[in-house]
Amino acid sequence: MRGVWFARLLVLALLSLSLYGVMLPNAAPSTDESADDDSEAPFTPSDAAQETAEPLDDEDVESAPSENPDPQPYLLGGIGGLLLLAVSAIFVEYIGVIMLLALVVPMVSQRRKHKEDQMNRGRILGYIEANAGIHFSALRDGLGLANGVTAYHTNELERAGKIFSWKSGKHRRYASSILDKDQRKNISNPLSGTRLAILEVLAASGQLGLESKELRERLQISRQLLSHHIKELHSTAMIEPSERTKRAWRASIYGHEQLQQSRAVQ
Repeated sequence: MRGVWFARLLVLALLSLSLYGVMLPNAAPSTDESADDDSEAPFTPSDAAQETAEPLDDEDVESAPSENPDPQPYLLGGIGGLLLLAVSAIFVEYIGVIMLLALVVPMVSQRRKHKEDQMNRGRILGYIEANAGIHFSALRDGLGLANGVTAYHTNELERAGKIFSWKSGKHRRYASSILDKDQRKNISNPLSGTRLAILEVLAASGQLGLESKELRERLQISRQLLSHHIKELHSTAMIEPSERTKRAWRASIYGHEQLQQSRAVQ
């Protein structure tokens, strides 16, 4: 995936910058005790003549103390950059997936392969095949897997050519590679698979609509997956909240029109 190596180099550079700032000695004001001792004795003309008569050696010039750089800019730049990356990874899914692939996946991939890995990979592949265009968070929550495990297996599946992914807004979406060119072009169409089934059930329920719990029971899908498709349908104005309850949804006029067009195409 694009950006993985760039993320690794960026993190390495920020860590190096922070480490360099830690290794720098703290800047402290230099004190000259001899100057204090000399200031106590009275200054005479003979002392002035003696000072002017003694030229400075090259060794004395070279051994003059140099000012140490201030470590604070390096520490602030390194630590601040790392914190900014962490916050971006939390709130922007696409950046979070890249950081997982750059930092966590190499550690996870060193584990010994066992049956659980193969089972999780098969579950992820089947889930993506059944829900083309699903994004990373919905896939992770729907299967109840950790971030690192999900990122590792999706990366391995993509490297094996079994799935492909693309950036969609702040999300990273996945689909099966068995889709042909026309299906890949139409994958952005929200009326497919589970999403189409949700719209058909809501259209048949009339103006009162159905609550999320009733939809889950009728379609036999998880809460996370239903929430993912409900958000997508609502964002495209195909469904709208029903006056029945706060958690009820119904198909909009536009949703009915799109459903009729989808049936005509089929």
